[in-house]
Amino acid sequence: MVADAAGVSLPTASKVLNGRGDVASATRTRVEVAARDLGYVSPSDRRGGLPGRTVDLVFDDLVSPYSLEVLSGVTEAGTEAGVDVVVNRAPRDDAGARSADDWAGRLKAVGREGIIIVTSELTLEQVESFDRAGLPLVVIDPLNLPRVEVTSVGATNFSGGLTATEHLLSLGHRRIGFAGGPERAACGQARLHGHRAALEKAGVRPEPDLALHGAFSYPAGLEMGTRLLDLPRPPTAIFAASDTTALGVVEAARRRGLRVPDDLSVVGFDDTILATLATPALTVVRQPLPDMGRVALRTLLRLAAGESLDSHHVELATHLVVRDSTAPPRGER
Repeated sequence: MVADAAGVSLPTASKVLNGRGDVASATRTRVEVAARDLGYVSPSDRRGGLPGRTVDLVFDDLVSPYSLEVLSGVTEAGTEAGVDVVVNRAPRDDAGARSADDWAGRLKAVGREGIIIVTSELTLEQVESFDRAGLPLVVIDPLNLPRVEVTSVGATNFSGGLTATEHLLSLGHRRIGFAGGPERAACGQARLHGHRAALEKAGVRPEPDLALHGAFSYPAGLEMGTRLLDLPRPPTAIFAASDTTALGVVEAARRRGLRVPDDLSVVGFDDTILATLATPALTVVRQPLPDMGRVALRTLLRLAAGESLDSHHVELATHLVVRDSTAPPRGER
């Protein structure tokens, strides 16, 4: 917000707001005026005076490339807004409502303004406990939504699944496998439905044995890739519902002496750093993970300020990025 108001880049605004000296005086003045007009208080000033504003950012998996991309967006938006972000893991006990009340109570007691939860499975007890504690909640890519009015941020997963499969169909593939996420994951289901819609639109009958489900992980991708490639009539292409899943599929192909994309085309989903570091570089559906983090933080602050939202669910656009892991099937080149 400060960067936009001053007409400068986010790194430049951050340098000024954090007291760095390597900024031109005219630029510094513009940023300071914008910050003052917006009521921005720097972290150093907050530490010297009133307690700073803080939100919790909760992950199931803290070390995945997906999580790091979302984290970068949340923390950048937090820096702009003068809000500290505390990173935690989701509680793993199953004590029900009492445990949920304890979690919400602890966050409220230490002054959290709200909580952002990423790709975790929420219980109704947790959602109701946050409500009772007066803690705003925003969920990113939820595995489930126990109540439709829970505020969430995601991507156009159905469109992404449709686009990925249409790309493979355009190359000439007709036996296309799907290495999906957990069956209960809403985002994974949307990708599967988009995949099936593309097949049906092309007149290709979806085959049940070509669609598998597992965790969004490398081991699950390896296991699903192995099962798909061991079929009597294996697929010539596989759409994987995450980048890490896709890398597991690529490894399953390698162990069978198959080359990607000569013998098997693979499409991933996310476009984390793994996609460009892979050999071959992955064709993927890119979802704007840092932007999803930024939107989640800004939405949470609006809720904390008592503002009403036009929609409880926001979807950011996905798009296809074609790299080296897809090609026409061998017989059609």
